[in-house]
This record gives sequence, structure tokens and C-alpha cells, in this order.
Amino acid sequence: MRNFCLALALLTGPAFAEIEEARDMMEEGRFEEAYQALWPAARSGNADAEELIGVMYAMGLGLPRDDIRAFEWYLRSAMKGHPGAQSGVGWYYEIGRGMPAPDLVRAYMWYTLSAIGGDPDAAISLEEVVKKMTKAEIEKAHELVADYKVWMYPFR
Repeated sequence: MRNFCLALALLTGPAFAEIEEARDMMEEGRFEEAYQALWPAARSGNADAEELIGVMYAMGLGLPRDDIRAFEWYLRSAMKGHPGAQSGVGWYYEIGRGMPAPDLVRAYMWYTLSAIGGDPDAAISLEEVVKKMTKAEIEKAHELVADYKVWMYPFR
């Protein structure tokens, strides 16, 4: 019970309010202010803030578009189990934007992890990427999913 109360306090504490405020700012087109509001939480390792900064870099919202920085912020968040960021990482691997080449095996892996985490759009992305893959690539992706899933989602 104590851990639940601590988790609830963390979710409803100042960082949560600041992130929700930053989302509102983004919806209003106040991207520079949103970035300033997100930065402390992102630097502290908040996955939601990291993912939103990744979005800002990926789309050039208040910041110069920077695929490498976008991918880095998405990856930080994705490694913490953020389903939206996991889809973002999958998309970067699928398209190969900012990378030497697409990596469909890793795209499949990240889309699958995102779907396990509850991202409803991940299943659609997964259906599309699998159409581009060989049987061997799909088998390799399943190995990677198995490796990551037990670590990232131990109870699913």
C-alpha cells in the first residue's frame, strides 16, 4: 500500500501538473514555453517529458527539427516503457530517418513492445512493417522482443 501511495503522489505531484500544463501549451502553439516547462522533468528522467521533447524535435515544434536528438529523447523514454515513445523509436527504425538505413527488425521489436504497453496505433504500424519483412527478419525480431519483454514488461 505504501508503494502505491508513493506512486500516486509521484503521478499527481508537481511534475505531472507541469507536464499537463506543457501539453496544453503545445496544443496552443506555445512551443518555446512548453519546452521550458518540460525541460526540468525531462532532465530528471520523466518518460512523459522525454517523449514530448522527442516529439518537439521530430516535428520541429519550437525547436529546429533534429532527427538525431528526437530519436535520442524517444529512446530514453522508450527504455522506461513509454508506449508512445516506443512507437516513435519503431518509426525511426522503419523509415531510417536520421540513420544510415532502415532497420525493420528493430522497428518490429519496438512496435511490438509499444503494443504490449498499450499504444493502440502500434498494432497498425506493426501490420505495415511486417509486410516489408522476410521470414528470417520476423524470427529475429521475435527473439529481440523476447529479450526486451521480460525486462521491460516482466508481468505481461
